[in-house]
Amino acid sequence: MIILTGLGNPGGKYDATRHNIGFHVIDTLARNYHTEVNQKKFNSYYGEIRIGSEKVILVKPQTYMNRSGDSIGAWMRYFDLPEENLLVIYDDMDFAPGEIKLRAKGSGGTHNGMKSIIQHLGNSDFPRLRMGIGKPLWESTSQFVLGRFTSEEMPLMQQAVKEAAEAAETFVREGIQIAMNRHNTKKESKKSKELS
Repeated sequence: MIILTGLGNPGGKYDATRHNIGFHVIDTLARNYHTEVNQKKFNSYYGEIRIGSEKVILVKPQTYMNRSGDSIGAWMRYFDLPEENLLVIYDDMDFAPGEIKLRAKGSGGTHNGMKSIIQHLGNSDFPRLRMGIGKPLWESTSQFVLGRFTSEEMPLMQQAVKEAAEAAETFVREGIQIAMNRHNTKKESKKSKELS
């Protein structure tokens, strides 16, 4: 069994914010597999799909971002899953809008949702998919992540959500290393083609 979780804040007023991009990837996966993420358990909405032969649980924590670990920790303990069976999808200011990057493990950086998950799991040895949202130019970090994408950023982010959903599927079917090799180099190869 695999758990795919996207991070975000609950409630309609946060739906289109940069911080909620992880939720949009989970919703895209649900649509692609003709299901809904509307069942409730462990302070989250969830849905179940099957990718290949693997049972997958799609999770959207409803605890607010800085307590995401409350929900994810409960899911992991309930099924007694190893960390490598979890993929966390979230926004990252270290990458430009539209870029995605998978990693097998690592720190949570400044992301409060990731810090919470690491605290609850007791380690940071779990795969993650980071989605670039860019850096604030003038506003505070909290204003920026709770703000909305610009009209220029929206097409990039829509494509990034589609690519992130594909990367999550690759992770389930073929593992984190193949997913990293296939999807992390995609942007670089595009840039190389443009320059050549």
